[in-house]
Amino acid sequence: MERGGRCRILSLGIQAWREARKEGERRARSGEQLAGSRGKATLAYEEIVVPAKDSGGGSGGGDNKKVRTALVVHGLLGAGRNWRTVAKRLATAVVEESSSSSGWRMVLVDLRNHGNSARLPGFIPPHDIPAAARDLAELVQAEGWEWPDVMIAHSLGGKVVLDFAQNAAAGSYGPAVLLPKQVWVLDSVPGEVETENSDGEVERVLAALQSMPHPIPSRRWMTNRMQELGFSKSLADWMGSNLRRIDSASENMEWVFNVQGAHDMFLSYRKLSYWSLLQKPPQGSHIALVRAALSDRWTPDILAQLEAVVANKPHNVSYHVVENAGHWLHIENPSGLIAIMAPVLAQIS
Repeated sequence: MERGGRCRILSLGIQAWREARKEGERRARSGEQLAGSRGKATLAYEEIVVPAKDSGGGSGGGDNKKVRTALVVHGLLGAGRNWRTVAKRLATAVVEESSSSSGWRMVLVDLRNHGNSARLPGFIPPHDIPAAARDLAELVQAEGWEWPDVMIAHSLGGKVVLDFAQNAAAGSYGPAVLLPKQVWVLDSVPGEVETENSDGEVERVLAALQSMPHPIPSRRWMTNRMQELGFSKSLADWMGSNLRRIDSASENMEWVFNVQGAHDMFLSYRKLSYWSLLQKPPQGSHIALVRAALSDRWTPDILAQLEAVVANKPHNVSYHVVENAGHWLHIENPSGLIAIMAPVLAQIS
């Protein structure tokens, strides 16, 4: 992976891609800078591009094709790679449903302290939601991209993109930053997460991770240890997928994320509230809130507050429910999620 974060391009319509980058490249050459930019390494990311229906993916006739961009942001202890399959399916569905000749580019970001970004230098404390939101702005500016048309984010990532929208609208990132046309917040409670409204599992997982030795003797050792601490085998196995081998000479493993940094981000996530943003959303941007029907994160009071906000802002804020899915809605019912999102995304002209 290149230091700037360019992991891989899974699918690419070359001419459409060049068209999408022209304006961003001009800004990069002109030296325009993000207000308050720290000049550090940018976030790691992957790209999936689904060309427009009639582009053919080749060089002929593709110069006038527009490529829309969505930044996809994972949740706590996740990574962009967790969204590869769903992002490609969603982009394909939008292209098929759209009446325009646009392709779609999905940028799967690794937040600070997560995935491949955890190994990059320059992400200094505080490790909180506002810092993670600024990282997104700095990534776009540093890569010379046009500002994304859409942001899609799950769980903790939902508050990251809400913070981005709030600060972009306030001009905190400078006048050159453009708001996304749509912001999708997937099963992320917009307000403070009170201790009494949490089952404590996340806190217990983070405490367990902090108690682990470094290096971890092996993946099997870790999964056994997690089960000894009372966690399910499925959760222990999932945590095992977040380990990487330190070297080929032993079974010693380490986490792909920064445990302490992720813990700090979770504390910030719990404390921050974006109800005021939803009550007065920025003009030119639509915020879509998606709840998983079986998720345990939504109390009756939170749902009542959400429904009141949506009733007062029908053109700027919408509320959707994915049936037959818990918090991991993109895994448990990806078809239901795509059925909700694709028609709305296809309206972007």
